[in-house]
Amino acid sequence: MPSSKLNRLTRWGSATLALSLVSGCSSAPSKWSAGDTTESIEWQSQTREAPKEEAAPAPAPSQAAPEDDAVYAEAEASKAKADVARPSPKKMSAAAGVAMEAPAPERRRDAMKPSEPMGRVAAVPATPPPPPVKSLPPGGTAMQQPEPPSQGNSFAQHAPNAFTETATDRFSTFAVDVDTASYAVSRRYLNQGALPPHAAVRVEEFVNYFKYRYTPPEQGAFTVHIEGAPSPFNASRHFVRVGVQGKVVSRSQRKPAHLVFLVDTSGSMNQQDKLPLAKEAMKIAVKNLNENDTVAIVTYAGSTRDVLSPTPATDLERIYKAIDTLESGGGTAMGSGMQMAYKHAVKKASGNTVSRVVVLTDGDANIGPNVSADAMLNSIQGYVKEGVTLSAIGFGMGNYRDDLMEKLADKGNGNCFYIDSFKEAKKVFETQLTGTLEVIAKDVKIQVEFDPKVVRRYRLVGYENRDIADKDFRDDKVDAGEIGAGHSVTAVYEVELTGEKAALGTVRIRAKAPNGTEAAEQSFPFEQRMMRATLDAASPDFRFALAVAATADVLRGSPSAQGWNLATAQKLAEGATEGQADREEFAKLVVRARGLLGNSVARDGR
Repeated sequence: MPSSKLNRLTRWGSATLALSLVSGCSSAPSKWSAGDTTESIEWQSQTREAPKEEAAPAPAPSQAAPEDDAVYAEAEASKAKADVARPSPKKMSAAAGVAMEAPAPERRRDAMKPSEPMGRVAAVPATPPPPPVKSLPPGGTAMQQPEPPSQGNSFAQHAPNAFTETATDRFSTFAVDVDTASYAVSRRYLNQGALPPHAAVRVEEFVNYFKYRYTPPEQGAFTVHIEGAPSPFNASRHFVRVGVQGKVVSRSQRKPAHLVFLVDTSGSMNQQDKLPLAKEAMKIAVKNLNENDTVAIVTYAGSTRDVLSPTPATDLERIYKAIDTLESGGGTAMGSGMQMAYKHAVKKASGNTVSRVVVLTDGDANIGPNVSADAMLNSIQGYVKEGVTLSAIGFGMGNYRDDLMEKLADKGNGNCFYIDSFKEAKKVFETQLTGTLEVIAKDVKIQVEFDPKVVRRYRLVGYENRDIADKDFRDDKVDAGEIGAGHSVTAVYEVELTGEKAALGTVRIRAKAPNGTEAAEQSFPFEQRMMRATLDAASPDFRFALAVAATADVLRGSPSAQGWNLATAQKLAEGATEGQADREEFAKLVVRARGLLGNSVARDGR
């Protein structure tokens, strides 16, 4: 073979040929470093409780302790090829067993059965990538994108909301969600040069990652901010943003907190961006606690261990020493570890103390009596009812169980974050966790009632896994989301108007006090004056939230976002950054997404 052709060999190319030898499987090649001719590839179906054996093998561990994001640069560069989702492969007909060159219909990843994961691919001669396609869609226009594989990471699939005819159903009801894990996970995929799997993208977690200028309530727990403007993607539609701001409780005014860190020290955590980063994150959290707060540490691997009994947060030396002793190795007995952590936490739970379990893990659970999220949550349900809340903090890639983390946070009356860098660790543990420890309201539900005379149809962009039946809005036995002090919640609707100039409807919030059993309800009118005549007349916050929601809707392959142009979303974001670093970072991510979407279209001949 000529040397010029050898230079075109890729890791993915070799894996591609190997896949073609397996009945029903083939893949489209993409560019990876030349010279590497083997690849370990795992397929995983998008189910909530994916079995352990489908996880991809973990990269070799690194022992260096993280100091800042620069420490991770070398590790990230080497892991990018193994940890992120590859460009979407094309499936071949299992019955036909045709050669790789022959055309075959595409089969969706979410249709794969758990029995279909692929094992390690042997080294075979590589094949060159296809020649570049000369014509690409302009500006990253959203088309029907094939699903990128998750490479051993596990995500729960939720179908995007479709449009609803207002005359048929004028109520939109959902539970609040203040999680941000999906944005951080997707950012990591994009920064490593790959599109996130569709199921990894939850629109509401993209939108709620960012701060907006919502005025806090002067009285009561919440205030609502509503704004709308014409759609930049469809002249016959508008977008509406509903923002809910919770009351602010200063750090000095909040109740004393008792944190129980439940740390995964299993073998899968022995990677630079897992346990070492988790240890640094805990130190950040402890440093930002108040003098009346306490900390305990429980670990779990093949068995559970009490590392630190409740200790005053001011005793930094003792706490840091305990954190520094943590080492990884063994299996993952998450269920028994959860029970021990909650037993610690419930001792401090009261109306005058915040008691929270903080789980730090890659989400993998394969040993112990309570392996599934349902089994674990059933075992600690009594503690949850006594007021213990939960924060699920995810780390790492390769076997990350996003589906499990999301469910734990949801059922544990808490929130879910993902840490992809030291910078993100500071943001979450310095501000989002310690600054919002105190829950100001629980079982928080939002219901938007649209007037059929004004709104012809609507769709809620996101919140698919927070849907609540309209009839359950005032059923106080139905569980919903929690809001911490200072938290805000933003929802984006796409609507079609009738042209009638009148109030669009009403926004209602129903919630219980942190220790209450009966809910109180607030109503806010959705007046016509809240609709802007042009998009330029809308606030920068509105335009930025729209850019984020639109980008997420495109990345998850929403049918309603087909044909949307990410160049428009990029322009909206760039015009509304207002000097905020996280918004500027997002605008750059949109540029990356545009390039990757274009390349994906080119590779698949679309």
